[in-house]
Amino acid sequence: MRYHLHYHKGTLEIDLPDWAKVDVIAKPSMPAVSDPPRAVEEAINQPVGSAAIDVIAKCAKTACLVICDITRPVPNHLFLRPLIERLHRAGVPLSGITVLVATGLHRPNEVDELAELIGDAWVLENVNCVNHFARNDDEHTDLGKTPTRGTVVRIDRRFTDADVKIVSGLVEPHFMAGYSGGRKVIAPGIAHAETITTFHNAAFMGNPNATNCNFDRNPLHEEQLEILKLLGHPEKPILAVNTIIDEARRLSFINFGDVLASHVEAVNFVKQFCEVKLTQRYQTVVTSSAGYPLDKTYYQTIKGMVGAVNAMAAGGQLYIASKCSEGLGSEEFREALRRLKALGVDPFDAAIHEQTHAHIDEWQVQKLLEPTRQGRVFLYSDGLSEDEKSITNVTCVASLQDALVKRVVERPEERIALIPEGPYVIPFAE
Repeated sequence: MRYHLHYHKGTLEIDLPDWAKVDVIAKPSMPAVSDPPRAVEEAINQPVGSAAIDVIAKCAKTACLVICDITRPVPNHLFLRPLIERLHRAGVPLSGITVLVATGLHRPNEVDELAELIGDAWVLENVNCVNHFARNDDEHTDLGKTPTRGTVVRIDRRFTDADVKIVSGLVEPHFMAGYSGGRKVIAPGIAHAETITTFHNAAFMGNPNATNCNFDRNPLHEEQLEILKLLGHPEKPILAVNTIIDEARRLSFINFGDVLASHVEAVNFVKQFCEVKLTQRYQTVVTSSAGYPLDKTYYQTIKGMVGAVNAMAAGGQLYIASKCSEGLGSEEFREALRRLKALGVDPFDAAIHEQTHAHIDEWQVQKLLEPTRQGRVFLYSDGLSEDEKSITNVTCVASLQDALVKRVVERPEERIALIPEGPYVIPFAE
């Protein structure tokens, strides 16, 4: 029997014996928007929890539209130009409009990659399209500290100084913040390195509520809400475009409006598809990193591992396929992987808990400990070198199919969980 996992820009085929007991864990069928341009227009014309964009933009001279970086397949080509044209008709000059890429602490997206990300040559030619650089001190506004936990809040000045502030993104499960989109596009998306490394430290990341599909007592989500309060002004609310796509990357949902109210509406829509209840945990779980662009690096691949943890029984085995076409990720991430390998799990974990600020990208290695403590993790990737594979801190396999066939032959009576779409589907065992 043949199965397919999302892999790079296509799928990876796995051919298992017909007698293998495989449970495919996927979303229920999602609706696809039949006329995306019309859906965009309707969303802009019917804002959720806010005044019309024409009213908000009246007398405005500047606007900042924040978009996610290349690791998220957001359909920017559908909504950027309509939003910009609406702002321009309301009186905002094109020269005063900035599209800001929310890189967080990731690398910038430039030249051909920026063109791919924007998806519309008209936008590139008519407004200023730039990247956020979290380590450029003078490009950020100091907004003080969050009242509950005292996080220093510094946000990109191009956003804080704009008369009209709009964020955009995909709303999908996120393995730290519950769900992506909305407030998360601001922090960490366009936050200063000090802000990001504070609320990505080991205490935040190790909190059991900082997990997929959860907002309740989630410290990251709570900090993000407090950051919004430091940014917001009732007469000039922060707006958001929220998009949701199906497994084939077709638009399934779009709305526009107040950053909080519109995000809640989008989360309520997507959770009915991405949160999948299971009646058991499995000794063998097979998943992916959701394909391109999320599987460009091993850094992003860890999201797929964490997303599948709830399906895996203690002591089980987790197999994940990820292209890793750009290798491991940042040099800081590589260094954290090296330290984990050199120190071992418990000493590494103890060391990071002594820090008030996380080292850059160290938090992703901390999240890697969740699946590796639950069971054994196997990685298939044809994009990593042998040296890179040696510091992944998981077991790399030359053939995913061979590894799985061996597993089912050894355990013919056991059922296998297969999650083709990786971290976009979050199983919960009852």
